[in-house]
Amino acid sequence: MKLSKTLFIISISLLFGSLQAQDSDIKKPDFLQYENSKWVDSIMVELSPDERIAQLFMIPAFSNKGEEHTQEVLKQIKEYKIGGLIFMQGDPKSQLELMNDYQLASEVPLIGAIDAEWGLGMRLENSISFPYQMALGAIQDDDLIYDMGVEIARQIKRSGLHINFGPVVDVNNNPQNPVINYRSFGEDKENVSRKGIAYMKGMQSQNLLATAKHFPGHGDTDTDSHYALPQINHPFERLDDLEMYPFKELINAGIGGVMVAHLDIPALDSTGAPSTLSKPIITGILKERLGFKGLIVTDAMNMKGVAEGNEPGVVDKDAVLAGNDLLEYSEDIPKAITEIRNAINSGLISQAEIDERCRKILAVKQWVGLDQYNSIPVENIEEQVNSPEAKWLNRRLVESSLTLLKNENSLLPLQKLDTLKIASVSIGATKETEFQKALNLYTKVDNFQLSREADDSEISELKEKLEAYNMVIVGLHDFSIRPRNKIDLANGVQSFISELAVQKNTVFSLFKNPYVINSLENIEEADVLIEAYQDSELAQELAAQLIFGGVGASGKLPVTVGEKFEAGDGLDVKGGIRFKYTVPEDAGMNSKKLGNAVDSLMHQAMNAKATPGGVVLVAKDQKVVLHKAYGFHKYSDTIKVEKTDLYDLASVSKISTALPAIMKLSDEGKFDLEAGIDDYLPYFRNSNKEGIAFRQILAHQARFKPWIPYWKNTLRDNGSFRWNTFKKDSSARYPVRVSDELWLHRNYKKKIFKAIKKSPLEAEAKYKYSGLLFYLLPDIVERLTNEDFIKYINENFYDRLGATTVTYNPSEKFELNRIVPTENDFNFRHEQIHGNVHDEGAIMMGGVSANAGLFANANDLAKLMQMYLNMGDYGGIRFIDESTLKDFTKTQFPENNNHRALAFDKPYLEYRGEKSNTAKDASAESFGHTGFTGTMVWMDPKEDLLYIFLSNRVVPTRENTRLYKLNTRTQIQQALYDSIEE
Repeated sequence: MKLSKTLFIISISLLFGSLQAQDSDIKKPDFLQYENSKWVDSIMVELSPDERIAQLFMIPAFSNKGEEHTQEVLKQIKEYKIGGLIFMQGDPKSQLELMNDYQLASEVPLIGAIDAEWGLGMRLENSISFPYQMALGAIQDDDLIYDMGVEIARQIKRSGLHINFGPVVDVNNNPQNPVINYRSFGEDKENVSRKGIAYMKGMQSQNLLATAKHFPGHGDTDTDSHYALPQINHPFERLDDLEMYPFKELINAGIGGVMVAHLDIPALDSTGAPSTLSKPIITGILKERLGFKGLIVTDAMNMKGVAEGNEPGVVDKDAVLAGNDLLEYSEDIPKAITEIRNAINSGLISQAEIDERCRKILAVKQWVGLDQYNSIPVENIEEQVNSPEAKWLNRRLVESSLTLLKNENSLLPLQKLDTLKIASVSIGATKETEFQKALNLYTKVDNFQLSREADDSEISELKEKLEAYNMVIVGLHDFSIRPRNKIDLANGVQSFISELAVQKNTVFSLFKNPYVINSLENIEEADVLIEAYQDSELAQELAAQLIFGGVGASGKLPVTVGEKFEAGDGLDVKGGIRFKYTVPEDAGMNSKKLGNAVDSLMHQAMNAKATPGGVVLVAKDQKVVLHKAYGFHKYSDTIKVEKTDLYDLASVSKISTALPAIMKLSDEGKFDLEAGIDDYLPYFRNSNKEGIAFRQILAHQARFKPWIPYWKNTLRDNGSFRWNTFKKDSSARYPVRVSDELWLHRNYKKKIFKAIKKSPLEAEAKYKYSGLLFYLLPDIVERLTNEDFIKYINENFYDRLGATTVTYNPSEKFELNRIVPTENDFNFRHEQIHGNVHDEGAIMMGGVSANAGLFANANDLAKLMQMYLNMGDYGGIRFIDESTLKDFTKTQFPENNNHRALAFDKPYLEYRGEKSNTAKDASAESFGHTGFTGTMVWMDPKEDLLYIFLSNRVVPTRENTRLYKLNTRTQIQQALYDSIEE
């Protein structure tokens, strides 16, 4: 037989009597110190009894609903003197403008709240969403959760509000839970408690009130209380040990607020009343047994879990009688005030009890600073809400949540890129995903997409294509804004996933709720399985970086997934073997200083027509912190520069082609810096260059002439070409393409070498830049290796680095719209140079020279340069011995006033101001090179700093020297140093 409500309250009180909380064991909320303050007293004196009731109410406010809604809110503020507002949809700027207006209209400062469980982005556009709590539950460093609490508090306060209805501390032990699920830290009550406390303490350290929800625990239900009243049928002992455990822990830690859920829990109240209206639950358990003295808040009073069958106004009165302090989203304020007044008159509650709750709310207002309220400036709010520090924190949270559930044979991070032909398949996508774009930062990956409703013919076609690959990377994407706990894929697509999972060398990354794993047959058999928790761009980007070793994985699964994986599962893998793509703050640099300076200098250069566009890449500590494209391919062009575009590197080729080969051969004892050209090219014997050591030549003090105008040597006095030089059409004798109407004799390369051999020497052995040796180096490499030069450098360097755009003669491999054009050549080729090397000598070598001829995009070039900066190591591979690189990158002959290293440029021995070749703060250990087309690469081991500048300043012609006059490249380089935080 059911107990009456009165008898039940008596019995529940007897049950809990021996378990009554001791105040000494509980940290009281900080705001309670103000309950009897002068300011609270002064407000209480001014409020009528009904106005004190009104302070218990919080109504919804939207900043995207227009003037009619605004006037309705203003009316309730002025007529009833309500206590506060809960902001729903909108944007930070509009919200703050409205909050300022509402505060101005209110005689008592309004408390402002928001549901920002994962940050302002949960409710407001143009603001940051941090990871959902399920992802946060995977993180092993709770200090990060504290930092997130601090940052969310900063953003909420900046937007004019004072309470966050978070954290969710429900223990999600029901995979079918439709409303909590990914909003929970997981199924482990200890983990939920630790993270809830960290989040709470972070917020409350900034005097933002945190609200633990949804008491007494909404985790074990398959009903959404927004639409119906869920019932939880567990005995008291289980509820006390599990569901209520995190709330007890947070109360003991000093949480300021607790939100009560709409739940039917027979073991706690057999009357069937929703917990929001249950005095046994709110007063008997939360207040008396658990000793909670803080602010008790209802869940939204318009939710069907409480509103169904209960009249507006009357239901609010019942919530107050049950023990709630603050009622959220009341639907009828005047009726509620009347009902509560009638309850006071009937003796169901006293005015003194109402006054006590009103004081509590006013104490919160004082604690959050409303006793000294001033209108909050709106200017720059969105920039400040979306600060670089907040973005960096968001990256750290997502990165730390990545959970590696399988890694057979330590497949991740992927190694031996030169042996892999990789395809990526994004399932659930219809266009290239951020995941796929990020994969391509590391090596060439061919991208495919498969819709969630794909039919058998589409799947069959894709299977056939995948047969050509020995590595498949699968991204499983979500189809909704939030990660649902169900799979929504056609049967054929699910079967396709199942087939892929059992194949070797298949990597799966799930951008979905972890519970979905249980619905995917064979997914646990995959060689690699990454759980990324949600389908955000950031999660996709960082999962790709994990696969290639840019970042590591340390996350642990916060929930059990059927019989496949248990809570706590997760493998640790270290990152940092290849580039990490991140924000400047991650490397101790200031985003604003760096970004503003680079943007300003690039726009200055483009406005001055020093270059039509360019790409800048900056990496510090092997972290790419800036990678940006500017402008257009040509001044009159509509083709915008993309970060993936290839540029003619000009003399940067000198340190990017034969030089790494020479260093490797030096390591192997096959090349000697003290030998001469004639030791490796016998036809230089008996020449004036015989016996001159490579160390002297590479340091540019071997008395070599700077250059030889080879193409001019092909001309007769009348301007026509000499016999056996050029023809207008190609043939077996004239196979070397210089332009469509200019084909060079097959043996002309010998004439170039002969010209170098016979060229006179300078009179004095001092520094004089010369490119002559670099025409010869490819031949030397071929003689020493017995391999084709291009094949050798590809196999030993570019392919292993994943630098797949570093190439000669790029038009043979890439579309022209990916290759940035250079000069309008009015003298030799009589065309705009596009897709071929700008340098005349290099094009006469078939485009293949160590002097010039190499093309690359900034990202791929950076891999080679980072290997140099790492003193020979990148991607877990040792390319060149450290001692060799240190020798090649040090100044060789400073006693001869020569600042150069071996092929590498170095800072001048003394800084020369604007005439210097580097930034003022570039260290003496730094090294790099510049190129005639307007390129520059520079590495500084002291700061572990890499700088790449690509431009085509020779547009329209080489006479355009504005880039030099503006000193753009070195000014940008100095900006990098200026942005490094002390």
